[in-house]
Amino acid sequence: MKILKFGGSSIANKNNILKVFDIIKSQERNTDFAVVFSAFGGVTEVLLNTAEKAREGDRTYVDQVKSLEERHFALVKELIPIQLQSSVLTFVKVRFNELEDLFHGIFLIKECSPKTLDYVASFGERLSAYILTEALKVEGYPAIYLDARNVVRTNDRFGNAKVDFFATNDLILDYFHQNPGLKVITGFIASTEKGETTTLGRSGSDYTAAIFASALQADSLEIWTDVSGVLTADPKLVYTAFTIPQLSYSEAMELSHFGAKVIFPATMKPAMKKGVPIFIKNTFEPKNPGTLINGDHPSGKLIKGISSMSGIALLNIEGAGLLDVVGVSRRVFGALADAHVNVILISQASSEHSVCVAIRMNEVSLAKEAIEKEFLYEIKNGEMDPVVVISDMAVVAAVGENMKHNPGASGRMFSALGRNNVNVHAIAQGSSELNISAVISKTDLQKALNALHEAFFLSDNKVLHLFLVGVGLIGKALIRMIANQREKLQRENDLDIQIHGIANSRFMAFHEDGFDLKNCPFPEDAPDAKPMDLEKFIQKMEEMNFSNSVFVDCTASQDVAGAYERVLEASIPIVTPNKKANSGSLERYKALKKLAYKRGVKFLYETNVAAGLPVINTLQDLMLSGDRVIRIEAVLSGSMNYIFSEFEKGVPFSEVVRQAKDKGYTEPDPRDDLSGMDVGRKILILGREAEQDLHFEDISIQSMVPEDCVETKDIETFFEKLKKHDGDFALMLQKAQSEGKKLRFMATLENGKATVGLNALDSSHPFYTLKGSDNMLLFTTERYHDFPMIIRGPGAGADVTAAGVFADVIRLGNYTR
Repeated sequence: MKILKFGGSSIANKNNILKVFDIIKSQERNTDFAVVFSAFGGVTEVLLNTAEKAREGDRTYVDQVKSLEERHFALVKELIPIQLQSSVLTFVKVRFNELEDLFHGIFLIKECSPKTLDYVASFGERLSAYILTEALKVEGYPAIYLDARNVVRTNDRFGNAKVDFFATNDLILDYFHQNPGLKVITGFIASTEKGETTTLGRSGSDYTAAIFASALQADSLEIWTDVSGVLTADPKLVYTAFTIPQLSYSEAMELSHFGAKVIFPATMKPAMKKGVPIFIKNTFEPKNPGTLINGDHPSGKLIKGISSMSGIALLNIEGAGLLDVVGVSRRVFGALADAHVNVILISQASSEHSVCVAIRMNEVSLAKEAIEKEFLYEIKNGEMDPVVVISDMAVVAAVGENMKHNPGASGRMFSALGRNNVNVHAIAQGSSELNISAVISKTDLQKALNALHEAFFLSDNKVLHLFLVGVGLIGKALIRMIANQREKLQRENDLDIQIHGIANSRFMAFHEDGFDLKNCPFPEDAPDAKPMDLEKFIQKMEEMNFSNSVFVDCTASQDVAGAYERVLEASIPIVTPNKKANSGSLERYKALKKLAYKRGVKFLYETNVAAGLPVINTLQDLMLSGDRVIRIEAVLSGSMNYIFSEFEKGVPFSEVVRQAKDKGYTEPDPRDDLSGMDVGRKILILGREAEQDLHFEDISIQSMVPEDCVETKDIETFFEKLKKHDGDFALMLQKAQSEGKKLRFMATLENGKATVGLNALDSSHPFYTLKGSDNMLLFTTERYHDFPMIIRGPGAGADVTAAGVFADVIRLGNYTR
């Protein structure tokens, strides 16, 4: 014997119903089975809403009844040949005549009791099961319509009746013994001994199917719905959620208690008692195996699923006068029970000085009043504080029987939450280690679920969610590199990089699922583009609340750099080539580093110096390993090295500078390079990374910008004036060449002092052979004293810098594993 149950979405329209019939036809002919149907999709909700309208005196209830009647008539005409429709249409019409009388009575007396509502709700299943029974007869099945009210007995707790299993089991067995054929059963409804119609509460049709499966000791129970089984997390919040192949009854109960909506605890109890396996399957993907729930304890991952429940409030009961007082918990839970408040989660200190309970938000006032009434004396005398309510919370629960056999589940869970700046307000874990639950802010729910899902199910695969400010040359190159390498990173490094926010100085745009990187638009071209507002950009990034969010600043903006504290405070790491933050005040440089450490996030800026060359990481490793920097000599400007390398070929100085700008080697304003300020910032950063308290004022900078070019208002005017100085630069070059030397714009750091300027170097110096836009650094340290460490390579250009930023992003993915 097998019981199949189909939900409302599975029979919402003709096309869906035909899919259901295909599933029924696919059953082996020698298999004895019965089918339980819910009401047609959405009908029960409409019936209850119509009753409410009638109770309120809203005459539009008449239109709703008529619309429902027409929908059922239409399904009869679509499923049953015209010559066989008469009796079925008569059945439907009689039911709707009865409904009209019922609603009219409600309309007149302006009252609708739970008993009446149960009777109203029963029409949905009675109509759907009867129509589908007749349609199955057309398909050649000896189908028998079974109104479950005839065999399922309950008490008279209308709205959520309790089943009398002794009477029910006998009635079901007797009916099936006397009535061979395919039974088509109404879900959700039952009756009292007096014949009064009752309903079985939430997920009542599933419960009906389980009741029949238990009574008949069925070989299996199949719950057919619109999802392919129980998923590892809510797919609306975690897009990487996937189907769990197998669950134990206990695991399924825990997941359903904390919000997994595919199956509910009451549904499983009858089947669980008789050991009936439950299959959760998808009507629209019938070949998908779905989820099997049974008594086995299959091995596998540490946890099976992550469930969640929102709309939660925390009540905190504490006070010094409760310390070591016996019976506090008994009084708390007794008071809540008397007030009919359901406790979802409990967290208690061993001393009973503090008891924390999680309840539903709609029960807060009732619960608070009940507890304060119970502890009126203690509150009045200062032995207990007034009950503190924390609203708008959510519960996340990691569920799995394998946790009891493997240490570290709690550590992994809370590490993932902490790493993503999710604050835990209360914790609960039973000694069985089947469930670890945490209460968090509702605003952190999606981030928490994704963080936990990645930690437990995708531990070999990380997703970084980027928010990119600056889509100029570097930003565009970065997007192109990520797009080109994305598949390889996913395949070989288990790293997925998505960009959810992009902005330039004028516009910003966001995409919940991530932009198509192959066709990533400029912000102004995006459908939802808005004027750029840095505060709103960061606020939106926080609101999207992804786990492993990353703020990427590819600008040279002081304003963007000025927002780094805000970003780090939100526990969002930063990757940037922007030197403004680290070359500002020493106090702010240290504060940013300290804040990143405090928040447990990375602040990566390898490209602040020498673009993609491994300079800062190398220097940091030297310092961490106990080395000490004695001297740094460096050509730190690829643009300046390109300029003076090309200048040696006889090209006028002003023309060389223009070429460097056109190639993207210089800053937008070449004076930032020629002034030596850019190199000054870089040597300042290197000095600070070498643990020297260096201020910008400690740097002596020789500018290459002639005095009359400093104050020009636009770049073209600057170039016109620079031409007048080509002769002066030519004389400088001739002097160096006559001495067998080459001009190199370089920086030197020694004894806490730094100099930046043009030097004429002979062939014995390593910088003599430098060409193009290469950078070169010499680190003289205690370990590398006689032979300095040399780092050399391209140090300018959008592609090189973008590659360095990309490397930092990938490095960040490795940090978050």
